[in-house]
Formats: sequence, C-alpha cells, structure tokens
Amino acid sequence: MQLAHIIFAIIVLAASYASNKTGKLTVAGAITGGAVALLIYLGTGYIGIAMLAMFFLLSTLATSHKKNEKRKLTGEHAEKRDARQVLANCGLPAILGLMALILPGNVVLATILMAAAFASATADTLSSELGTVYGKRFYNIINFHPDEKGRDGVISIEGTLIGLAGSVIIAVIFALNFGLNSVFLSIILAGTIGNLIDSVLGATLERRGYMGNNEINFLNTLFAVIACGLIIFL
Repeated sequence: MQLAHIIFAIIVLAASYASNKTGKLTVAGAITGGAVALLIYLGTGYIGIAMLAMFFLLSTLATSHKKNEKRKLTGEHAEKRDARQVLANCGLPAILGLMALILPGNVVLATILMAAAFASATADTLSSELGTVYGKRFYNIINFHPDEKGRDGVISIEGTLIGLAGSVIIAVIFALNFGLNSVFLSIILAGTIGNLIDSVLGATLERRGYMGNNEINFLNTLFAVIACGLIIFL
C-alpha cells in the first residue's frame, strides 16, 4: 500500500507540473490541485481520483471548444486557473476526502457526497461553456424572460441538457464502483439542482456584485452535497 501511495504521489507531482507548463494552471493552482488530488485519493481512493480527472478533462475540453467564438461574446481571454478557482470547484471534494481519511467508517457516504459535488461542478462548467455555443434561446432563470446569452443567470434548454449529461457521466463513474442503484439517480438530481442554483445565484447575487464567480461555484457544489444528503436520508 505504501508503494501505491508513493507511485500516486509521483503521478500527482508530474500532473501538476504538466498542468502548469501547458498553461492550464498557475504555479499556485498546480500546487493546490496536487494537494486536492492527494486528499481525495487518501480519503476515497481511485474512484475519487477518477471523478476528479473526468471533471478536469471535461472542463478543459469544454473551455477550449470554440474558445475564439466565446471570446468574442465575453471579451475575456483564457487565463491559467489559479488556486482560488481550483478550490471553488474542488475544495469541497477535498474536504470530503479529508473527512473520509479521518473517519474511515464514512468513506462510502463521503464518496457519494463527493460525486454529487463533482456532478454539480461538471454540470455547471459544461452548461456554461457549451450552452453558450449550442443554445438556441436564452432565458433569465428568475423570470424566464428572454435574456442575453453569456450573462450570469441565463440558461438555455440545450445548455441545461448538456449539464445534465455531465452529471450523468460522474454518476456513471460512481456506479461502476458501487453498482447501479437509487444513489445513481440521487447524484444526477443533486448535480442538476446544484447547477440550477448556480444560475439563480448568478442572476441575483453575482449580477449585483455581492459575490464573485468563485464563491458561486463553491456554493453550487455545497448545495448539491446538501441536496444529495437530504435525498438519501429522507
């Protein structure tokens, strides 16, 4: 087991270095990402890492897809993700990994809640990045009036369905390890709830300047975890 930990630590170091050198993460972001990966692995093992890797892969592909078209819309240039952005999306899974490490009797519960957090983070990223490209009609999530695509709190049917697909992918990874059961649907539902709450917070608090995107992203994973816990226990 110790050898496995050492090998994994080497892989994490290599991945963190590569993420920085390829322009995906800042130095601080790469170090933070490595620490997050380590906590997730020590707490939940390879299933947690598989969910983290899938989130990172899908997010990277979605962000890079038609980036010039999205740049024209927002006027923003792609930048390396920093430590705050890493923690916004993966901070809660890291906390759950630490919980599983300290309280090994709760590993399964921590893994379920981690899956909900990753389902929400993946759904949010995919619906935002790809919904802007493939959406046909855009609506403000608060009043469902037509609104400008790319703005905080604006959704489309296409983007929402793409986000749902992201939640399903994370739930499938969980199911491959724990079997196809009611928890599978709970993870998908929680991920979708977190994604929609992200849009609600974007249309209200973020538009008014009360919160930034990082805070909203963390809250969407938190609400997904809470929703998943309530669904399971109630």
